[in-house]
Amino acid sequence: MPDQDTRPPVGQFEGGCAFADGAFVPLSEAKISLFDWGFTRSDATYDVATTWKGAFFRLDVHMDRFFASMEKLRLAIPYSRSELRDILHGCVRAGDLQDAYVAMVCTRGVPPRGARDPRMAQNRFYAYALPYVWIASREKQREGIDLHISDRVRIAPESVDPTVKNYHWMDLVQSMFEAYDLGRDTSCVVDGQGNVAEGPGFNVFMVKDGVVHTTDRGVLEGVSRRTAIELCGRLDIPVSVAPLPVERFRRADEVFLSSSGGGILPIAKLDGVPVPGFPGPVTTRIHDAYWAIHDEAAYRDPVDYGV
Repeated sequence: MPDQDTRPPVGQFEGGCAFADGAFVPLSEAKISLFDWGFTRSDATYDVATTWKGAFFRLDVHMDRFFASMEKLRLAIPYSRSELRDILHGCVRAGDLQDAYVAMVCTRGVPPRGARDPRMAQNRFYAYALPYVWIASREKQREGIDLHISDRVRIAPESVDPTVKNYHWMDLVQSMFEAYDLGRDTSCVVDGQGNVAEGPGFNVFMVKDGVVHTTDRGVLEGVSRRTAIELCGRLDIPVSVAPLPVERFRRADEVFLSSSGGGILPIAKLDGVPVPGFPGPVTTRIHDAYWAIHDEAAYRDPVDYGV
């Protein structure tokens, strides 16, 4: 891994940078083999951190989850935790990005020709940074997001561990097509018992009678979800982490999403029906607190831009 003296120059690949095959490269040069099981079998895990105003937000938590996910999938990368941090910082630095979407990916790799034993594959690592990605534009957030509640059932946690961030998104993608066909903005799916689960890249919350509710199983335990729950504790807002039946969800006073791609996102409509409290006093307090803690030293990991 490059040491302090050989970090990529600031803006070497202005607008975005990747790390592949042990080197920092332009985004256009980052490649994955057609035969990598990460591509052919979705046998991979990844994590997405963000930078805001030139500093990573909760990077340690993202790296914790990434290493835990690799361990559960029997994957490994040839980099220590500190080296991984340097690589991610290097991608942001080389892209000269202040507000960035920063991904770390480990795939199963390519096994020897004809082999079907995953233990024989050489795991591969990739990372990249590009400008910050919003689930919904600021204009759409102000106008109001219309969330479709799909009947499509999320992959059961007994089949695929949802706490391992993965690319098993076909159920989520199909729910998005359903939402677009109905004129909605995005979607969420349900679990096998008919409870609200999660959406493509976000967790789902509702507020009823001043209490914040989110589901307790079958979903990725997002870092933004964790942050929202912790902020409720700071703000003395009661939280219930338990099954969330669809019919109860439809009677919510407020609804919001949590994601690294936008933080706390209030929902204006559920399948075209206005949410009474949009954006809502509870959601607004959590939203404001979420962005405020980006300035707290405990949550920041500043990027060295050489200035």
